[in-house]
Amino acid sequence: MDSPQGRRLTADASGDQGAADEDAELFWERHYRTRRSWVARVNPLLAETAAPLRPGAALDLGCGAGGDAIWLARRGWHVTAVDISTTAVERVRERARDLGVADRVATEQHDLARSFPAGKFDLVSAQYFHTPFPLLRSRVLRSAARALSPGGLLLIVDHGSTAPWSWNQDPDVHHPTPTEIAAELDLDPARWPVLRADMPRRRATGPAGETATVIDNILLIQRTAG
Repeated sequence: MDSPQGRRLTADASGDQGAADEDAELFWERHYRTRRSWVARVNPLLAETAAPLRPGAALDLGCGAGGDAIWLARRGWHVTAVDISTTAVERVRERARDLGVADRVATEQHDLARSFPAGKFDLVSAQYFHTPFPLLRSRVLRSAARALSPGGLLLIVDHGSTAPWSWNQDPDVHHPTPTEIAAELDLDPARWPVLRADMPRRRATGPAGETATVIDNILLIQRTAG
């Protein structure tokens, strides 16, 4: 999703998938349609990872307000920005046009539980790819790994702690570690080696301007040339 501050957790379960898909689309459409501010910043760990890379084709899963997609496009990447919300992708398209990078941002509406963007990518970014609805997240991320071009990178950044402003303050909530996420993906390490799996701390700012130290769980995977 688009924010490093965090609001949601992922349920990696099937449930009543048809009803869940419909509810998820309505939920996120309502969320972005009523959003007051569309000022979006790049997620810091994406910027850290992508800054030294040669621009190529990138895929932004759950683009939200588009901070990551726009940041990449302004640095020469050709970005496919996808979200379940039609309003989100329309606003990202408008923002790209306003900033003069419309030729480098393609927006697509996808319920990733049902469809996945076509193409091959040098970078796939899944930033805080969480939802309160049932989602086979590991299946989506495996599709992302398979969509990488040889040498391409899959960057997964998840919440490793609960921020004071998070909607879910359950003290027993479990934040899967990078090692646990890698195990769930069950990718062949010879074809998709892990380049980074750690849990750094950083100072984050909440929606009301409050600050707190939070933990990010980072998993960076590369597809080999073979």
